[in-house]
Amino acid sequence: MMKNYSNSPRRKSLTPNHTRDRNNKKGSLLSVVLFRTSLRGYGFCMTALLLFCLGSLFYQLNGGPPKILLDIRQYLGQSTFLDDHGPQPPRVLPFPSQVVYNRVGKCGSRTVVLLLRILAERHQFTLVSSDIHNKTRLTKHEQVDLMRNISSIPQPFLFTRHVHFLNFTRFRIEQPVYINIIRDPINRFLSNYFFRRFGDWRGEQNHLIRTPGMKDEERYLDINVCILENYPECSNPRLFYIIPYFCGQHPQCREPGEWALERAKRNVLENYLLVGVLEELEDVLLLLERLLPHFFTDVLSIYKSPEYKKMGNMTGTVRKHTPTLEALQVLYQRMKYEYDFYAFIRDEFHLLKRKIGLRSVSRPPHRPKFLLNSPPKTQEPLDEEEEEEDEEEDTHSWLVQP
Repeated sequence: MMKNYSNSPRRKSLTPNHTRDRNNKKGSLLSVVLFRTSLRGYGFCMTALLLFCLGSLFYQLNGGPPKILLDIRQYLGQSTFLDDHGPQPPRVLPFPSQVVYNRVGKCGSRTVVLLLRILAERHQFTLVSSDIHNKTRLTKHEQVDLMRNISSIPQPFLFTRHVHFLNFTRFRIEQPVYINIIRDPINRFLSNYFFRRFGDWRGEQNHLIRTPGMKDEERYLDINVCILENYPECSNPRLFYIIPYFCGQHPQCREPGEWALERAKRNVLENYLLVGVLEELEDVLLLLERLLPHFFTDVLSIYKSPEYKKMGNMTGTVRKHTPTLEALQVLYQRMKYEYDFYAFIRDEFHLLKRKIGLRSVSRPPHRPKFLLNSPPKTQEPLDEEEEEEDEEEDTHSWLVQP
Protein backbone atom coordinates (compact mmCIF):
# COMPACT_ATOMS: atom_id res chain seq x y z
CA MET A 1 0.00 0.00 0.00
CA MET A 2 1.54 3.31 -1.07
CA LYS A 3 1.49 6.39 1.12
CA ASN A 4 -0.02 9.63 -0.10
CA TYR A 5 2.57 12.32 0.83
CA SER A 6 0.58 15.13 -0.71
CA ASN A 7 -1.82 15.11 2.19
CA SER A 8 0.87 14.59 4.89
CA PRO A 9 1.06 17.09 7.76
CA ARG A 10 4.66 18.12 6.79
CA ARG A 11 3.56 19.01 3.32
CA LYS A 12 0.69 21.01 4.60
CA SER A 13 2.92 22.84 7.07
CA LEU A 14 4.89 24.64 4.17
CA THR A 15 4.03 28.32 4.11
CA PRO A 16 4.52 30.97 1.39
CA ASN A 17 7.62 32.24 3.30
CA HIS A 18 9.25 28.87 2.96
CA THR A 19 8.57 28.92 -0.75
CA ARG A 20 10.06 32.42 -1.00
CA ASP A 21 13.26 31.33 0.81
CA ARG A 22 13.69 28.44 -1.53
CA ASN A 23 13.36 30.76 -4.53
CA ASN A 24 15.90 33.14 -3.00
CA LYS A 25 18.41 30.30 -2.68
CA LYS A 26 17.95 29.52 -6.36
CA GLY A 27 18.53 33.22 -7.23
CA SER A 28 21.69 33.33 -5.12
CA LEU A 29 23.07 30.27 -6.93
CA LEU A 30 22.37 31.94 -10.29
CA SER A 31 24.15 35.12 -9.13
CA VAL A 32 27.24 33.12 -8.16
CA VAL A 33 27.33 31.51 -11.59
CA LEU A 34 26.94 34.86 -13.29
CA PHE A 35 29.66 36.40 -11.09
CA ARG A 36 32.05 33.63 -11.95
CA THR A 37 31.27 34.11 -15.61
CA SER A 38 31.91 37.85 -15.36
CA LEU A 39 35.29 37.22 -13.71
CA ARG A 40 36.23 34.98 -16.59
CA GLY A 41 35.17 37.63 -19.11
CA TYR A 42 37.04 40.31 -17.15
CA GLY A 43 40.21 38.24 -17.23
CA PHE A 44 39.83 37.71 -20.95
CA CYS A 45 39.41 41.45 -21.51
CA MET A 46 42.47 42.26 -19.39
CA THR A 47 44.53 39.69 -21.27
CA ALA A 48 43.46 41.17 -24.59
CA LEU A 49 44.34 44.65 -23.32
CA LEU A 50 47.77 43.46 -22.17
CA LEU A 51 48.47 41.91 -25.55
CA PHE A 52 47.37 45.11 -27.25
CA CYS A 53 49.73 47.15 -25.07
CA LEU A 54 52.63 44.82 -25.78
CA GLY A 55 51.89 44.98 -29.49
CA SER A 56 51.77 48.76 -29.34
CA LEU A 57 55.12 48.82 -27.53
CA PHE A 58 56.61 46.52 -30.16
CA TYR A 59 55.20 48.86 -32.81
CA GLN A 60 56.88 51.88 -31.23
CA LEU A 61 60.25 50.19 -30.76
CA ASN A 62 60.45 48.92 -34.31
CA GLY A 63 59.00 51.86 -36.17
CA GLY A 64 55.98 49.95 -37.36
CA PRO A 65 53.64 47.05 -36.58
CA PRO A 66 54.83 43.43 -36.59
CA LYS A 67 54.93 41.90 -40.04
CA ILE A 68 52.29 39.35 -39.06
CA LEU A 69 49.77 42.14 -38.40
CA LEU A 70 50.43 43.63 -41.80
CA ASP A 71 49.99 40.21 -43.39
CA ILE A 72 46.68 39.68 -41.55
CA ARG A 73 45.42 43.12 -42.51
CA GLN A 74 46.31 42.60 -46.14
CA TYR A 75 44.66 39.19 -46.04
CA LEU A 76 41.43 40.53 -44.53
CA GLY A 77 41.26 43.65 -46.69
CA GLN A 78 43.00 45.16 -49.68
CA SER A 79 44.40 48.19 -47.84
CA THR A 80 47.89 48.01 -46.34
CA PHE A 81 49.86 49.88 -43.74
CA LEU A 82 51.40 51.99 -46.49
CA ASP A 83 47.92 53.09 -47.64
CA ASP A 84 47.05 54.51 -44.22
CA HIS A 85 50.38 55.66 -42.83
CA GLY A 86 52.78 56.15 -45.75
CA PRO A 87 56.21 54.48 -46.05
CA GLN A 88 57.93 53.11 -42.97
CA PRO A 89 61.07 54.88 -41.71
CA PRO A 90 64.12 53.76 -43.73
CA ARG A 91 66.51 51.24 -42.22
CA VAL A 92 69.60 52.84 -40.68
CA LEU A 93 72.54 51.70 -42.83
CA PRO A 94 76.26 51.84 -42.05
CA PHE A 95 78.36 54.31 -43.98
CA PRO A 96 79.53 53.45 -46.51
CA SER A 97 76.93 50.83 -47.31
CA GLN A 98 78.01 50.20 -50.94
CA VAL A 99 81.51 48.79 -51.44
CA VAL A 100 83.09 47.50 -54.66
CA TYR A 101 86.27 45.43 -54.68
CA ASN A 102 87.36 45.25 -58.36
CA ARG A 103 90.00 42.70 -57.48
CA VAL A 104 93.23 42.51 -59.47
CA GLY A 105 94.17 39.01 -60.62
CA LYS A 106 96.95 37.27 -58.67
CA CYS A 107 96.97 39.95 -55.95
CA GLY A 108 95.52 38.09 -52.96
CA SER A 109 91.93 38.24 -54.17
CA ARG A 110 91.06 34.63 -53.38
CA THR A 111 92.41 35.01 -49.86
CA VAL A 112 90.26 38.10 -49.32
CA VAL A 113 87.16 36.49 -50.87
CA LEU A 114 87.48 33.52 -48.51
CA LEU A 115 87.58 35.96 -45.60
CA LEU A 116 84.62 37.91 -46.96
CA ARG A 117 82.45 34.80 -47.10
CA ILE A 118 83.04 34.23 -43.39
CA LEU A 119 82.53 37.91 -42.56
CA ALA A 120 79.30 38.22 -44.59
CA GLU A 121 77.70 35.44 -42.59
CA ARG A 122 78.94 36.84 -39.30
CA HIS A 123 78.05 40.51 -39.88
CA GLN A 124 74.95 40.05 -42.05
CA PHE A 125 75.90 42.05 -45.12
CA THR A 126 75.28 41.07 -48.74
CA LEU A 127 78.32 39.62 -50.51
CA VAL A 128 78.17 39.20 -54.28
CA SER A 129 81.30 37.59 -55.72
CA SER A 130 81.28 37.25 -59.50
CA ASP A 131 82.79 34.17 -61.12
CA ILE A 132 83.63 36.06 -64.32
CA HIS A 133 87.42 36.14 -64.56
CA ASN A 134 88.27 36.97 -68.18
CA LYS A 135 86.10 39.98 -69.04
CA THR A 136 87.53 43.10 -67.47
CA ARG A 137 86.80 45.40 -70.41
CA LEU A 138 83.17 46.19 -71.10
CA THR A 139 81.19 48.00 -73.75
CA LYS A 140 79.25 51.08 -72.70
CA HIS A 141 76.02 49.07 -72.63
CA GLU A 142 77.66 46.34 -70.52
CA GLN A 143 79.00 48.95 -68.12
CA VAL A 144 75.56 50.46 -67.55
CA ASP A 145 73.94 47.05 -67.06
CA LEU A 146 76.59 45.98 -64.55
CA MET A 147 76.43 49.24 -62.61
CA ARG A 148 72.64 49.08 -62.39
CA ASN A 149 72.83 45.49 -61.20
CA ILE A 150 75.37 46.47 -58.57
CA SER A 151 73.24 49.39 -57.37
CA SER A 152 70.21 47.12 -56.98
CA ILE A 153 71.95 44.78 -54.51
CA PRO A 154 70.36 44.96 -51.00
CA GLN A 155 72.42 47.24 -48.79
CA PRO A 156 74.80 47.03 -47.08
CA PHE A 157 76.63 45.10 -49.77
CA LEU A 158 80.12 44.31 -50.99
CA PHE A 159 80.47 43.43 -54.68
CA THR A 160 83.65 41.90 -56.03
CA ARG A 161 84.74 40.98 -59.53
CA HIS A 162 87.78 41.06 -61.83
CA VAL A 163 86.85 44.21 -63.75
CA HIS A 164 88.50 47.49 -64.64
CA PHE A 165 87.34 50.60 -62.79
CA LEU A 166 83.74 51.65 -63.50
CA ASN A 167 82.81 55.33 -63.34
CA PHE A 168 79.26 55.29 -61.91
CA THR A 169 78.89 59.08 -61.82
CA ARG A 170 79.49 59.30 -65.55
CA PHE A 171 76.12 57.57 -66.02
CA ARG A 172 74.46 59.45 -63.13
CA ILE A 173 74.46 56.43 -60.84
CA GLU A 174 75.49 56.73 -57.20
CA GLN A 175 79.19 55.98 -56.89
CA PRO A 176 80.10 53.24 -54.39
CA VAL A 177 83.28 53.16 -52.34
CA TYR A 178 86.14 51.22 -53.96
CA ILE A 179 88.81 49.09 -52.28
CA ASN A 180 91.60 47.00 -53.80
CA ILE A 181 94.94 45.27 -53.23
CA ILE A 182 97.97 45.08 -55.53
CA ARG A 183 101.38 43.47 -55.26
CA ASP A 184 104.89 43.80 -56.65
CA PRO A 185 104.39 43.66 -60.44
CA ILE A 186 107.09 41.06 -61.17
CA ASN A 187 105.88 38.78 -58.40
CA ARG A 188 102.32 39.12 -59.70
CA PHE A 189 103.46 38.23 -63.20
CA LEU A 190 105.38 35.15 -62.00
CA SER A 191 102.43 33.96 -59.94
CA ASN A 192 100.11 34.29 -62.93
CA TYR A 193 102.60 32.65 -65.33
CA PHE A 194 102.92 29.47 -63.29
CA PHE A 195 99.32 29.40 -62.09
CA ARG A 196 98.02 29.30 -65.67
CA ARG A 197 100.25 26.33 -66.34
CA PHE A 198 100.23 24.32 -63.14
CA GLY A 199 97.42 25.65 -60.90
CA ASP A 200 97.61 25.72 -57.11
CA TRP A 201 97.47 23.32 -54.19
CA ARG A 202 93.70 22.88 -54.44
CA GLY A 203 94.18 20.29 -57.17
CA GLU A 204 96.89 19.26 -59.57
CA GLN A 205 94.46 19.24 -62.49
CA ASN A 206 92.64 22.54 -61.97
CA HIS A 207 94.99 24.35 -64.36
CA LEU A 208 93.87 22.00 -67.15
CA ILE A 209 90.32 23.24 -66.64
CA ARG A 210 91.36 26.90 -66.88
CA THR A 211 93.66 26.48 -69.90
CA PRO A 212 92.42 23.39 -71.76
CA GLY A 213 93.69 24.64 -75.12
CA MET A 214 97.26 25.24 -73.97
CA LYS A 215 99.73 22.99 -75.79
CA ASP A 216 102.53 21.25 -73.96
CA GLU A 217 105.12 23.41 -75.73
CA GLU A 218 103.55 26.50 -74.19
CA ARG A 219 102.73 24.91 -70.83
CA TYR A 220 106.31 23.82 -70.22
CA LEU A 221 107.96 26.85 -71.82
CA ASP A 222 110.90 28.00 -69.71
CA ILE A 223 110.13 31.41 -68.28
CA ASN A 224 113.63 32.71 -69.05
CA VAL A 225 113.13 31.86 -72.72
CA CYS A 226 109.72 33.54 -72.65
CA ILE A 227 111.23 36.75 -71.25
CA LEU A 228 114.54 36.94 -73.09
CA GLU A 229 113.11 35.94 -76.47
CA ASN A 230 110.26 38.44 -76.11
CA TYR A 231 107.27 36.07 -76.27
CA PRO A 232 103.91 37.96 -76.26
CA GLU A 233 103.00 36.65 -72.79
CA CYS A 234 106.20 38.13 -71.36
CA SER A 235 106.11 41.45 -73.22
CA ASN A 236 104.01 44.59 -73.42
CA PRO A 237 101.11 45.18 -73.56
CA ARG A 238 100.43 41.92 -71.68
CA LEU A 239 102.72 43.07 -68.87
CA PHE A 240 100.72 46.30 -68.56
CA TYR A 241 98.18 44.66 -66.28
CA ILE A 242 97.65 46.41 -62.93
CA ILE A 243 97.19 50.01 -64.08
CA PRO A 244 94.10 49.37 -66.29
CA TYR A 245 92.21 48.12 -63.20
CA PHE A 246 92.44 51.66 -61.80
CA CYS A 247 92.51 53.69 -65.02
CA GLY A 248 89.13 52.45 -66.20
CA GLN A 249 87.31 51.43 -69.36
CA HIS A 250 88.75 54.03 -71.75
CA PRO A 251 90.62 52.34 -74.65
CA GLN A 252 93.73 54.39 -73.86
CA CYS A 253 93.83 52.83 -70.40
CA ARG A 254 95.17 49.65 -72.01
CA GLU A 255 98.11 51.41 -73.68
CA PRO A 256 101.31 51.59 -71.59
CA GLY A 257 102.05 55.26 -71.06
CA GLU A 258 101.84 58.35 -68.87
CA TRP A 259 98.19 59.07 -69.69
CA ALA A 260 96.93 55.77 -68.27
CA LEU A 261 99.31 56.00 -65.31
CA GLU A 262 98.18 59.49 -64.27
CA ARG A 263 94.50 58.70 -64.74
CA ALA A 264 94.89 55.59 -62.57
CA LYS A 265 96.54 57.65 -59.83
CA ARG A 266 93.77 60.25 -59.97
CA ASN A 267 91.07 57.60 -59.71
CA VAL A 268 92.78 56.10 -56.67
CA LEU A 269 92.85 59.47 -54.91
CA GLU A 270 89.26 60.34 -55.79
CA ASN A 271 87.38 57.03 -55.63
CA TYR A 272 89.27 54.49 -53.51
CA LEU A 273 88.97 54.32 -49.76
CA LEU A 274 91.97 52.01 -49.59
CA VAL A 275 94.41 50.34 -51.97
CA GLY A 276 96.73 48.08 -50.03
CA VAL A 277 99.83 46.09 -50.92
CA LEU A 278 99.78 42.33 -50.59
CA GLU A 279 103.27 42.23 -49.09
CA GLU A 280 101.78 43.92 -46.00
CA LEU A 281 98.48 42.03 -45.97
CA GLU A 282 98.01 42.03 -42.20
CA ASP A 283 98.28 45.82 -42.14
CA VAL A 284 95.77 45.97 -45.01
CA LEU A 285 93.32 43.89 -42.99
CA LEU A 286 93.82 46.10 -39.93
CA LEU A 287 93.08 49.23 -41.97
CA LEU A 288 90.00 47.64 -43.50
CA GLU A 289 88.78 46.80 -40.01
CA ARG A 290 89.28 50.42 -38.95
CA LEU A 291 87.77 52.02 -42.06
CA LEU A 292 84.92 49.56 -42.75
CA PRO A 293 84.06 48.02 -39.37
CA HIS A 294 80.59 46.85 -40.45
CA PHE A 295 82.23 44.63 -43.08
CA PHE A 296 85.66 43.75 -41.65
CA THR A 297 85.41 43.60 -37.86
CA ASP A 298 87.50 40.62 -36.58
CA VAL A 299 89.00 40.01 -40.03
CA LEU A 300 92.58 39.78 -38.74
CA SER A 301 91.70 37.30 -35.99
CA ILE A 302 89.88 35.16 -38.58
CA TYR A 303 92.87 35.37 -40.93
CA LYS A 304 95.21 34.14 -38.18
CA SER A 305 92.89 31.35 -37.00
CA PRO A 306 93.99 27.72 -37.60
CA GLU A 307 90.70 26.95 -39.37
CA TYR A 308 91.30 29.65 -41.96
CA LYS A 309 94.98 28.73 -42.42
CA LYS A 310 93.89 25.29 -43.59
CA MET A 311 91.83 26.87 -46.37
CA GLY A 312 94.29 29.64 -47.22
CA ASN A 313 97.25 27.30 -47.66
CA MET A 314 95.50 25.71 -50.64
CA THR A 315 95.70 28.90 -52.73
CA GLY A 316 99.47 29.04 -53.26
CA THR A 317 100.71 28.61 -56.82
CA VAL A 318 102.70 25.42 -57.42
CA ARG A 319 105.96 24.91 -59.35
CA LYS A 320 106.83 28.59 -59.15
CA HIS A 321 110.53 29.30 -59.43
CA THR A 322 112.77 32.31 -59.88
CA PRO A 323 113.97 33.52 -63.30
CA THR A 324 117.58 34.47 -63.81
CA LEU A 325 118.83 37.90 -62.78
CA GLU A 326 119.13 38.90 -66.44
CA ALA A 327 115.51 37.96 -67.09
CA LEU A 328 114.37 39.85 -64.00
CA GLN A 329 116.17 42.99 -65.14
CA VAL A 330 114.52 42.77 -68.55
CA LEU A 331 111.11 42.35 -66.92
CA TYR A 332 111.71 45.37 -64.72
CA GLN A 333 112.63 47.52 -67.72
CA ARG A 334 109.44 46.48 -69.50
CA MET A 335 107.29 47.22 -66.44
CA LYS A 336 108.36 50.83 -65.85
CA TYR A 337 104.83 52.21 -65.49
CA GLU A 338 103.66 49.31 -63.37
CA TYR A 339 106.46 49.94 -60.88
CA ASP A 340 105.79 53.68 -60.88
CA PHE A 341 102.18 52.97 -59.96
CA TYR A 342 103.15 50.35 -57.38
CA ALA A 343 105.50 52.83 -55.66
CA PHE A 344 102.71 55.44 -55.63
CA ILE A 345 100.25 52.99 -54.04
CA ARG A 346 102.79 51.86 -51.45
CA ASP A 347 103.55 55.48 -50.46
CA GLU A 348 99.84 56.31 -50.16
CA PHE A 349 99.28 53.16 -48.12
CA HIS A 350 102.08 54.02 -45.69
CA LEU A 351 100.81 57.60 -45.43
CA LEU A 352 97.35 56.33 -44.48
CA LYS A 353 98.86 54.07 -41.83
CA ARG A 354 100.66 57.04 -40.29
CA LYS A 355 97.50 59.19 -40.35
CA ILE A 356 95.52 56.54 -38.50
CA GLY A 357 98.39 55.83 -36.12
CA LEU A 358 98.59 52.18 -37.05
CA ARG A 359 101.55 50.25 -35.76
CA SER A 360 102.71 47.98 -38.52
CA VAL A 361 102.40 44.24 -37.89
CA SER A 362 103.76 43.29 -41.35
CA ARG A 363 107.43 43.03 -42.19
CA PRO A 364 108.39 44.72 -45.45
CA PRO A 365 109.77 42.03 -47.77
CA HIS A 366 113.33 41.90 -48.96
CA ARG A 367 113.67 43.39 -52.44
CA PRO A 368 116.55 42.89 -54.84
CA LYS A 369 118.77 45.95 -55.19
CA PHE A 370 118.43 46.08 -58.96
CA LEU A 371 114.71 46.89 -58.54
CA LEU A 372 115.67 50.05 -56.70
CA ASN A 373 118.64 51.22 -58.77
CA SER A 374 118.09 50.02 -62.33
CA PRO A 375 117.00 52.79 -64.78
CA PRO A 376 113.97 51.18 -66.45
CA LYS A 377 113.20 51.49 -70.13
CA THR A 378 109.94 50.42 -71.71
CA GLN A 379 109.97 48.74 -75.11
CA GLU A 380 107.49 49.64 -77.80
CA PRO A 381 104.14 47.87 -77.34
CA LEU A 382 103.40 44.85 -79.46
CA ASP A 383 100.02 44.07 -80.97
CA GLU A 384 97.65 43.55 -78.08
CA GLU A 385 96.17 40.12 -77.51
CA GLU A 386 93.22 39.18 -75.38
CA GLU A 387 94.56 38.72 -71.87
CA GLU A 388 93.75 35.71 -69.76
CA GLU A 389 92.97 36.66 -66.21
CA ASP A 390 92.85 34.18 -63.42
CA GLU A 391 92.20 34.81 -59.77
CA GLU A 392 94.63 33.31 -57.30
CA GLU A 393 96.12 33.47 -54.01
CA ASP A 394 99.64 33.57 -52.79
CA THR A 395 100.13 35.85 -49.81
CA HIS A 396 103.70 34.81 -49.07
CA SER A 397 106.52 37.32 -49.05
CA TRP A 398 108.62 38.35 -52.02
CA LEU A 399 109.73 35.16 -53.77
CA VAL A 400 112.17 36.66 -56.26
CA GLN A 401 115.70 36.73 -54.89
CA PRO A 402 118.78 37.84 -56.87
